[in-house]
Amino acid sequence: MKKSAILYRMETSEHICPFGLRAKDLLLRHGYDLDDRVLSTKEESENLKQNLGVKTTPQVVINDERVGGFEELQKYLGKKIYSNNLFRYFPVIALFSIAALLSAGLLYHLEQEINMREFTTLFVGLSMALLGLLKLQDLGSFVNGFLAYDLLAKRYVPYAFVYPFAEVLAGILMVSGIFSFISIPIMIFIGGIGGISVVKAVYVDKRELKCACVGGNNNVPLAFVSFSENAIMFAMGCFLLFVDVIH
Repeated sequence: MKKSAILYRMETSEHICPFGLRAKDLLLRHGYDLDDRVLSTKEESENLKQNLGVKTTPQVVINDERVGGFEELQKYLGKKIYSNNLFRYFPVIALFSIAALLSAGLLYHLEQEINMREFTTLFVGLSMALLGLLKLQDLGSFVNGFLAYDLLAKRYVPYAFVYPFAEVLAGILMVSGIFSFISIPIMIFIGGIGGISVVKAVYVDKRELKCACVGGNNNVPLAFVSFSENAIMFAMGCFLLFVDVIH
């Protein structure tokens, strides 16, 4: 006997409910004979919600039994529902993974051997440029988050606006292999201050803050990720200072 289901979902010229489309896709992929009932006006949607005694759409009915919305449908079909907390580090993981792949790809394209020195320089430079770019997507939100913990920015607010531009500049110069007398001091300066600020905020003051490292609008906790970003910049700056300048 073929499984059947009724799906009530909102779709107007101004709004298409994404969870309705996801519920439709899920039901079809599980082999249901789907009666897709589109609510094309707000009045239709309100009448349905009143009739079913619910507050939201979409709504799924299977075997004359109301299952609920998209999340309830996932549970009904035995799908594992992942917490949003599981994905809060995803932007950071994706960024560093892309930076690593780009570094390897560039070295391969330039027909150079992938040695650790060249790879690390490209990886750190690209990571800095990408991190700075994420901050610049919403500079105001980044500044608000950054001011909550950075020691220098709290004393001199314009530094918070300069920080992402300095990070991008240093990253581009590293990838280009030029003007190390500019990129190295920037990395040591912002990396050192940033690392100290994170340690003080998280481990000394025991504050629970969101990390501004991937921009202002994110759910990444201020701790390991932000400290790692600053520690890598500081360490790479010191390494290049010793190898390229002092040594």
